[in-house]
Amino acid sequence: MEYSKEFKAALSAFSNVEKDRLIFRLLKKDKLLSKKLYFELIDQETTDDKRNAMEENVAEQVVLASKYVGNAKYFLTVIRKLSAEITEHIKITTDKFGEVSLNLLLVNRILDSNSDFSRQRFDNVYKLYIYIINKIFRALVLTKKLDEDYWMEIDELLRETQTKISENHYLQKLCINNGLDLNWFESENIPDDIDQIMKDTKSQGFLR
Repeated sequence: MEYSKEFKAALSAFSNVEKDRLIFRLLKKDKLLSKKLYFELIDQETTDDKRNAMEENVAEQVVLASKYVGNAKYFLTVIRKLSAEITEHIKITTDKFGEVSLNLLLVNRILDSNSDFSRQRFDNVYKLYIYIINKIFRALVLTKKLDEDYWMEIDELLRETQTKISENHYLQKLCINNGLDLNWFESENIPDDIDQIMKDTKSQGFLR
């Protein structure tokens, strides 16, 4: 939404007291904005501190969730909530590196349960696998937009992801069927048009 000069002028004419009241009223309605401003203005923790804490949280929460791997639908619900926490962290801190690293970490910790997944019927874990493939595709798209200085750290995570997928026959086959090339699991090998590849794949009815 664009604001007219008149509207901006009217807001500027508010007294400091009126502005303060308006700000606090808006912050009460937008908790995410409130957290973002707190982080930017007075929080003693840095983006790295927040990311490190989120890494620990992801690892711990997936371990707890792994107790419910046998109920793939419920397990995926828990994972989606954890993913939402990562998204909130990114919105608060604008952590571009963390947007890739935390989501790949989430995928890798999920795939620690590969042996449990293999004992289930494929149709029971299909949605979870598609969710994972979408996560990886998105991580590859974002990696291509990162400064190359980050690629070495991302590649460590991607290599782990690649190894875990290669240990899961059905997931590996599903990756291939949905256009996710395992040769892309190194930053310099990610196609320049990976974003368009993902869009085209979705438009063809895959990744769902």
